[in-house]
Amino acid sequence: MNILLHPTYFPSIAQFVAIAQADSVTFEMFDNFQKQTYRNRSYIYGANGKLKLSVPVIHTHKERQLYKDVKISDTEKWQLIQWKSLESAYKTSPFFEFYEDELKPLFTTPSASIFDHNIKCFQVILDCLQLDVPVKYTSEYEKSPVGLKDYRALANARQEQQLTLESYTQVFSIKHGYISNLSILDLLFNEGTNALSYLEAQQLP
Repeated sequence: MNILLHPTYFPSIAQFVAIAQADSVTFEMFDNFQKQTYRNRSYIYGANGKLKLSVPVIHTHKERQLYKDVKISDTEKWQLIQWKSLESAYKTSPFFEFYEDELKPLFTTPSASIFDHNIKCFQVILDCLQLDVPVKYTSEYEKSPVGLKDYRALANARQEQQLTLESYTQVFSIKHGYISNLSILDLLFNEGTNALSYLEAQQLP
């Protein structure tokens, strides 16, 4: 199966289910940037429940802007703040220290655009999962994809399909219950080397 996706910030588990089961991944490069989507946000499990990690971007409402051209705002120390949030949320998880050295550069090295930063995050997660999948990029906007399973809707939190994903042990589940379809980081820190097997066992519509 060859799939079409939008690159998102530390993708949701549902997106990585699609990726783990794909023969190849094609990323859409010519869509317009949309706010309120996973393009510049992801969700982790903090001590008080579901916690949003959001990358500040320089985006104008007056003109349409291609996603690949949207710059990251460097006026906030967002990377440092988010890394501290991850440490707070997952320092007691089974695999945080196991992946810490691979992930930390993503929170210390700046990126110019959100698209490029998301691709960097994606590649690091592939390495953590030891997942080898060919990656391609569109040369124009794919209005009606041919030969590609279109999973671009998974980037939109509002349109996200109700998915049935198996539960796994989460750090704060005793306090707040199980939270489904968080960032791939949640699965990685909690399940570690079992994460890929989990992804391959799930089913998407």
